[in-house]
Amino acid sequence: MRKVFLSLFFLISISASLFCGEAYDMRELGIIARIISNILAKDSFERKQIDDKVSSMLFDEYFKTLDPGKIYFSQADIASFEDQRQKLDEQIKSGDVSFAYKVYDCLLNKVELFNSSSQKVIAEGFDFNLDEEFEPDRTKMPWAKDDVELRKLWSLKVKYDVLYYRLENRRAAEDLKKESKDKPDEKKKTWAELPPVERTLKRQKNYLTTLKENSALDILGLYLSSLSNIYDPHSTYMPPKSEEDFNINMSLSLVGIGATLSAVDGYTTVESLVPGGPAELEGSLEPEDRIIAVAQGDEEPVDVIDMPLSKVVRLIRGKENTLVRLTVLKSYKGMGSVPEIISIVRDKVKLKDQEASLEIREIPGKNGSKQSVGVIYLPSFYYDFEAYLRGEKNVKSSTDDVKRLVNECKAKNVAGIVFDMRSDGGGSLPEAVSTSGLFIKSGPVVQVKNFTGGIDVKVDPDKESVYDGPLVILVNRLSASATEICAAAMQDYGRAVIIGDKHTHGKGTVQTIIDLNEKTAYYGLSIKPGAMKVTTQKFYRINGESTQIKGVTPDIVFPSFTDTMDIGEQYLDHALPWDKIPSLRYSANRSLQALIPELRKRSEERRKSNSEFQLLEKNIAKFDESKNRKTVSLNEEKRWKEYLKDKELLDQQDALIKMDEPEQGKDKDRKKKNKRDIYLEESALILGDLSEMLAGSALPAAVNQ
Repeated sequence: MRKVFLSLFFLISISASLFCGEAYDMRELGIIARIISNILAKDSFERKQIDDKVSSMLFDEYFKTLDPGKIYFSQADIASFEDQRQKLDEQIKSGDVSFAYKVYDCLLNKVELFNSSSQKVIAEGFDFNLDEEFEPDRTKMPWAKDDVELRKLWSLKVKYDVLYYRLENRRAAEDLKKESKDKPDEKKKTWAELPPVERTLKRQKNYLTTLKENSALDILGLYLSSLSNIYDPHSTYMPPKSEEDFNINMSLSLVGIGATLSAVDGYTTVESLVPGGPAELEGSLEPEDRIIAVAQGDEEPVDVIDMPLSKVVRLIRGKENTLVRLTVLKSYKGMGSVPEIISIVRDKVKLKDQEASLEIREIPGKNGSKQSVGVIYLPSFYYDFEAYLRGEKNVKSSTDDVKRLVNECKAKNVAGIVFDMRSDGGGSLPEAVSTSGLFIKSGPVVQVKNFTGGIDVKVDPDKESVYDGPLVILVNRLSASATEICAAAMQDYGRAVIIGDKHTHGKGTVQTIIDLNEKTAYYGLSIKPGAMKVTTQKFYRINGESTQIKGVTPDIVFPSFTDTMDIGEQYLDHALPWDKIPSLRYSANRSLQALIPELRKRSEERRKSNSEFQLLEKNIAKFDESKNRKTVSLNEEKRWKEYLKDKELLDQQDALIKMDEPEQGKDKDRKKKNKRDIYLEESALILGDLSEMLAGSALPAAVNQ
């Protein structure tokens, strides 16, 4: 799967800004290419030399970058460039990047040919009663043999696109009927007002226009990012506009919806939601959802399929307190689903919404009694560096906040603590180390290996444990990086029971931003060269295992939609491999490990008799079935019946899992859809079991590893 990452608050993009009309000195563009190839060969973790092997990989990667859906290029087109396959390494080293522009020109010609072919196919008309099939995801399929095969493919693709809009209009018309009964005087613009054929042709025209607007620097950005991605998926070249966006977003000054997005095979896909951001608080948008149209308030939606990610972001972000409507394909409904509209009010991420927070929950105790458990929510590992640089004494940090909340739990005499780090994408490494140190007396927390092979061991900074009682850590596929470090350390020390998806995200790498202005100062370039993001380090657990790819495997696994989705490092092309280095010496308590089989057994028995978990597993199986189906029917009535069947199942779940009041610590003025959190409820019950079992057992001494 090919992904290009972009965040509305923490922004990383491979797309250069548009410099229409500006002329570029190809010699200067060649200098930038030479410098980046040198950085990758010498400073990246892999340190692969730019040789014939890399040249061949770059050849294939660039075609995939320009045409990820394998819609426009044919095998014959690619073969016409085959004599360049083993020459790109020497060309880049000498500053020759002409290959990038020749292939791009070929793409423009093929898209123009596709557009003219589409007009002919549409003029002939479609029969939506035929039992034809189309495979929307062509990323793993071979390229079409030649233009003859391409035209057959294009005919089905255009029919698929037109049917797609017909179904959307049909669903929108059904919604309007229902809304008109409640609000008969209110008129709304919907896609139903635009003919499917017109929207299909408009989308194709917009895509071609976008391609033609790209400047020489934009195209170089695509080419050099293709080269960078060969080293690993997190290394990329950031042209000036992308670098500017990155700096703006790191300062949290951008207003948007608060979501990390990626470009996946022509679709803008949600990777994760920023804790405390507008999308997370509204509650409808979820990871792996695909955004296909964006509307400003009540204005007409703009189709964003095949639109560059940077342009989609510009449509989504905007002024504070303004409404943006996203037309979305829900992840769990599959490629053939009918879209739905999600309305979100733009806002800034408020610092208080990113802070750790506490909730005290009551769970059943012995003989019908109740007992309290503390739930600490940690959206990220944060540290106010600006306050530190100003010399302030009380600097805001996740460690201090979690410590305060732990002490509140102790004061309330809770039976134990659930540490909820679901969807915590990481943050400050020192904070992950010091937060972990709150639950152990002393010792190492993580190992960091650099590209030279040197290993730096990060150690708990204090010599005391703030809390040594029953502890459960809740994670999911979106728990990444620094979060995985904390969870892994607690698991290795035998300090906590880890609960969640089959494994966490698996991002065990560290990136460094290199300002290319310093690297190009000698050449006196007339253009800004931008910046380079390159992977330079890897994380390793104290037991020596990398967190890369595998992440952290929970002791107790819950059924989860995300386990059936392509979420995680393992699905990224050219991800660095999992490996192992020597284990450190540390004191691990194995008593907790001995209790896990019984804890798992009790949890499984409860879930078997829980109607919410039963329905959840039914829906997961349904999603998995639809996800594994490669083709989509082009018969309109079949597709509509599939939509109605899916809707009935989801309505059953909505009726069963009632909406609750907003969670503690959330902005109650927001319209967040807080359905019952059955994962958290079961985690609290597991914690209750753990507390009971620990109270009745004699703990053995720690074991030195």
